[in-house]
Amino acid sequence: MTAIRSSHSSPSKDDLGTPVEVATTVPVVSQQYRLYRRRFVGMIGMVALNIVGGMSWPWFGPIANDTATEMGFTLDQISWLDNIQSALYLPVALLIPHLYARLGLRRCCDIGAIFLIIASWVRYSGTADSLSINASYALVMLGQVFASLAQPIYQVLGPKYSESWFDLKGRTTATMILAIANPVGSALGQLISPLVDTTKDSILVLGIIGTAATPFVFLIQSAPPTPPTFTASQQSAPLPELLRDLVGKSASPRMSNRARLDFLIIALIFGTLVGATNTFSILTSQIMEPVGYSSDTSGLMGACLLLTGLVAAVITAPLFDRVFTHHLALTAKILVPILGAAWLSLIWAAKPNNTGGLFAIMTIIGVTALTMLPVGLELGCDLTQNAEGSSSILWFMGNLMGFIFVLVENALRAGPDANPPLNMHRALIFHGAFIMAVVFLSWLIQGKQVRKHLDEQSPGVPDSGIGVIELGSPV
Repeated sequence: MTAIRSSHSSPSKDDLGTPVEVATTVPVVSQQYRLYRRRFVGMIGMVALNIVGGMSWPWFGPIANDTATEMGFTLDQISWLDNIQSALYLPVALLIPHLYARLGLRRCCDIGAIFLIIASWVRYSGTADSLSINASYALVMLGQVFASLAQPIYQVLGPKYSESWFDLKGRTTATMILAIANPVGSALGQLISPLVDTTKDSILVLGIIGTAATPFVFLIQSAPPTPPTFTASQQSAPLPELLRDLVGKSASPRMSNRARLDFLIIALIFGTLVGATNTFSILTSQIMEPVGYSSDTSGLMGACLLLTGLVAAVITAPLFDRVFTHHLALTAKILVPILGAAWLSLIWAAKPNNTGGLFAIMTIIGVTALTMLPVGLELGCDLTQNAEGSSSILWFMGNLMGFIFVLVENALRAGPDANPPLNMHRALIFHGAFIMAVVFLSWLIQGKQVRKHLDEQSPGVPDSGIGVIELGSPV
């Protein structure tokens, strides 16, 4: 069954009542849509590469002192082995939509896999005994640079993969699985790196893992022969065009003024919450140890946040696909302020002999934060009708805010003469107050899910339950 579609600009009023010209793409003749079993195989490949891409970022944090002793690097130099990931993420994230438009999803993933291999062995070459300290550091840093180029590819293109291969009853779940793969990789990186006896062997293990994961790229295909939904069959606008649309300067706008406002609010909230979580993961021990908690307990708090969040995300994402399909904005209005209040409560909870209270707060943060991760990504896609473009902007904001948070909170650390010495109380005040100031904006979100509406109204959309017709042989 073929489809004829007409694209035109029709005068309408946006949700604020302002007359606008919005480009619409309307299906005229019914097209048949299909699901393929191979979508799960490709998702396995994306998840594996996303996990490995997230491992190198925190790898040197737990072994910083050992690395300084064995390789002669300063602690500041070791910190930049982690910081370079956030610094390079920003420009790379904005380049990925252009790369995707030119090469397609599979070729982008191929490039990421090549970068992972190069990163693995350039980094390991820096451990050679014959090298000077400066030469060794330069090679290890260069390896981290290549790893930094690979990581954003799988993270930014996750929502595009779910849009290209999954229907309305599986898309949010797929986005959730792909989104949490990266933080899982970061957690594994922090867990594995100190288990190896020496820094040289630790870097070798990271190289072996990175190389072993790259064949998973062969499981990924760019798009199915027949799309699963109407929007999956449409070509996204380039990122510059999306940015022009967001400021109302596009010649063929796809977004109403209300959708633009909603997306800008979501970008600020998403960036703040992702940045806050990443910052806390980096500074957990520095926040908790001055008030009497061991590094092991601090690590368990981070693990509690992640594990409870993973369980919550696994439970809630299918509900958003099949039950609360049109309530993403309402979910944000309820959960985001709760998350903000939990962060704010750390100002008073981070004190001696309050282990139970802190673990309870970590549970609340984990459950609400990781539940909201796929919700934010899917809302961005629905509002912009541009999966890779909106994902690029949202992850850019997350890393930008995280970079700012780390710099500010390190500067707010108390001095060695404070009580207790080197405490992070002022940093927690900034952390909680900034988040609370932002999260109340969630109540302004209307969140009309335009992309979902187009898919539901498109002729030829099948009942996408378990019994849907599958074309093609399983891979």
